[in-house]
Amino acid sequence: MTSRIPTTNAPRLSTAPSSIKPRQLSHLHAQLAQLSANLADLENLLRMTSVQAESVRGLGAFHGGLFMAASKVLGEETIAGSAAVASSQQRSSGESET
Repeated sequence: MTSRIPTTNAPRLSTAPSSIKPRQLSHLHAQLAQLSANLADLENLLRMTSVQAESVRGLGAFHGGLFMAASKVLGEETIAGSAAVASSQQRSSGESET
């Protein structure tokens, strides 16, 4: 039975050491260029994220103020409502006693 694999130990031309190194260097250069571009994009995105984080902080403070104001208004309405209910109950209990 014959095998299809050549038995010679001679390197193929596509993998000869003289052609591997320049091709690898070219590939590394392309990867380095891509890495540099990605790092520049990352730097821009981080700068934008920093600006947005400051804006989100301001929005959080504004939101907190709105919650505190709403709590105060609703608390006053609850107190006024419970006082009105208590006074109406006292009036109705006073009228029922007479």
